[in-house]
Amino acid sequence: MTPHLRAWLVWAAGLATYLVGVMQRTSFGVAGLDAADRFDAGPALLSGFVVLQLVVYAALQVPAGALLDRFGPRLLLTAGAATMAAGQLMLALADGLPLAITARVLVGSGDALTFVSVLAVVGAWFPARRVPVMTQLTGLVGQLGQVLSAVPLAAVLHTAGWAPAFVSAAAWARPSVSRPSPWCATARRAPASAAGAVRAGAAGRARRGLARARHPARRLDARRHAVPGTVFALLWGVPYLVAGQGLTATAAGGLLTLLVAVGIVAGPVFGELTARYPLRRSWLVLSVMGATAAAWTAVLLVPPPAPHWLLGVLVTVLALGGPASVVAFDYARTFNPGHRRGTAVGIVNAGGFSVSVLVTLAVGVLLGAGGGAYTPEAFRGAWTVLYAVWAVAVVGVLGARRRVRRAAPVVIGAPGRP
Repeated sequence: MTPHLRAWLVWAAGLATYLVGVMQRTSFGVAGLDAADRFDAGPALLSGFVVLQLVVYAALQVPAGALLDRFGPRLLLTAGAATMAAGQLMLALADGLPLAITARVLVGSGDALTFVSVLAVVGAWFPARRVPVMTQLTGLVGQLGQVLSAVPLAAVLHTAGWAPAFVSAAAWARPSVSRPSPWCATARRAPASAAGAVRAGAAGRARRGLARARHPARRLDARRHAVPGTVFALLWGVPYLVAGQGLTATAAGGLLTLLVAVGIVAGPVFGELTARYPLRRSWLVLSVMGATAAAWTAVLLVPPPAPHWLLGVLVTVLALGGPASVVAFDYARTFNPGHRRGTAVGIVNAGGFSVSVLVTLAVGVLLGAGGGAYTPEAFRGAWTVLYAVWAVAVVGVLGARRRVRRAAPVVIGAPGRP
């Protein structure tokens, strides 16, 4: 087997595990209204399920990065798939809040191990010039997991019921757990560039790596990695489209599929732009942020239900936020040496998902403050929280960018100004 073919084989195996992980992550979003009935949960409590999952995910990102630097991606991907499958089985059987909450904690824990591990595969097995495009492909093709939750999983949920739907979701993880090849056949023969793991007994070295990974670029990365599309896909998208805009569940699932499809097309384009114009990465992200704010403003100003074409525009712009956020991981690659990139990627991911946690919770709280009903008026008020996030993000990106440019002469592997 040629090294080129082996690289693609290893990447494909990791990508398949990540794709299933995205399906597990977003499965609760398509079941939001069903969960409200099953657990007698209001908006604030319902958002608490996803908030808890994201809190666990974000809190484990830095430890997951350190474990990745120590043990490598193969072990972490297998452990992550097994943990998420256990969480979905528990959720299938849950008839009360304590068990359901525990289940989402398990899903968030397994999810935390997955994406950073696949990015490590990309960085280790592909030439540096191809890494930005491969990173985009990883993030965007992996988002097909949203299609698995929006279409087949939703169909099982609405025909067979709650338990069969989540048991089937858990079954998707079985190949990654029981037959982790081609990992077994190929990942052991990683290229020399992958041999950057922290060795056993090097706790002090790991702590120093963590401190060094907190370069000003990490703050820049975290702020650009926060996108409203995450909140939309994980929980509030389907309830908003159904209860807030009057769409059918099928039409709402179709828009989530559009979200993924546009992202897949845009991902390689963003990756090529990132590789070709590394000095303009921040402007690319700021442009997408401005377009997102404009699209949301147009939708919120129109009395609901908004025209279907306008909702399609909104979802399309939200889809561009995914590739824009993945640019953050290119900073983790270019500003850190190989032996601490896992930790740096964990810091980036933790920052972005922490903002998603706050926005998800804020939307639920504002819906609850409006009487707890899923009405168009309540959703219009709740989504206004995004304007505060955009304001903080733009100011933060511009400020962090200035600090990164001042520090650029001394950072490791910097390709130039961000």
